[in-house]
Amino acid sequence: MKIVKLSNKTDKKRVCKFIGSTKEGCSILTEKMEINYIYLKDIKNPVALILKQDALSVGADLIVHKDTILCKNKTSDALLIATNTQLKNLSKKESRQPFGLKEFSKEIKKFLSKEKKEPVKVMGVINANDDSFFKGSRFQGLNAVKKIEEMTEEGADIIDIGAVSSRPGSEAVSEEVELKRVKPIVDLIYKEKIYEKTILSLDSYSPLCLEYALDRGFKIVNDITALSSDEVAKVAKRYDATVVLMHMRGTPKDMQKNPTYQNVLLEVEEFFKSRIKKAKEFGIKDIILDVGIGFGKRLEHNLTLLNHLEHFNSLGYPLLVGASRKSLIDMIIPTKTEDRLPGTIAIHLKAIQNGVTIIRCHDVKEHLQAIKVLEAIESSLF
Repeated sequence: MKIVKLSNKTDKKRVCKFIGSTKEGCSILTEKMEINYIYLKDIKNPVALILKQDALSVGADLIVHKDTILCKNKTSDALLIATNTQLKNLSKKESRQPFGLKEFSKEIKKFLSKEKKEPVKVMGVINANDDSFFKGSRFQGLNAVKKIEEMTEEGADIIDIGAVSSRPGSEAVSEEVELKRVKPIVDLIYKEKIYEKTILSLDSYSPLCLEYALDRGFKIVNDITALSSDEVAKVAKRYDATVVLMHMRGTPKDMQKNPTYQNVLLEVEEFFKSRIKKAKEFGIKDIILDVGIGFGKRLEHNLTLLNHLEHFNSLGYPLLVGASRKSLIDMIIPTKTEDRLPGTIAIHLKAIQNGVTIIRCHDVKEHLQAIKVLEAIESSLF
């Protein structure tokens, strides 16, 4: 007998098929192979004791504070460790329990109802302003159109065009100034019918600019303010546009002035829930979520979000991450903006492994190569 230790990210269904298991057996057994680590915050002591007992009864476990059994504190945090099968069984048990455990059961079902992961899409970045933080992304007029065509040929699925810098400390500009910057590019795109060849996104929260672009073939509203403006929501609905809801604490001018969170994962989640609700109220159906790496967050907040992106899959919408050449790389290892491509790709590959399906980047060709290599590695059997 020979032994091979497989990676935790191994495609378990492929292994079962390789071994010769039945289709039904494979389906049952792979549910037992997926282990979940679910952090529970501010759980009441009676709930923790019930949940601990029920978790053990289905073969799972719950890590609680050492004083929980003595009820010294009213609440504490806990960590639930369970396979998919165990979570299903636990969810059934808790659906009949008091103390808010019925709601817990519903949340667990959301974690388990994740659809099959979609293929990764790459969104290329074009900036029509002279003060974007990365010089290599700045293009004007015909040069911008040529760059769009180049990115499309390289394999970009989406092109995101912006005309206002959102780097930390940047100043907002008027809608008229923004439109003056982006209008020549939009007009050329419309004239050359480039909107028929690729999906176009406008990185803007200006109703005036968004209406101009959407009326000329653009399909996505990339709003860093996540529909703070009702007018933006109305425009997006009128053109049946997809909306990217990004989390940001504050504004670009002040967002990096001592940003603090009690729990960045939960606070970003609550923000998303409120903005998803608003989008639905305006009739917007197609939504993408962006955790806003570098927008009102310290290094530790960014790293926590990147490491636990799967948490947001339970919301049921595609996830986008855009960390291309951002300063968090410099905080890890001092690096000039133009030298941050390796760090960028490392971040984005990790994001893909953690459930992201859209990557926003400046370097399309390099990202697509890295993604294809990652997919080839993960699809290998042994």
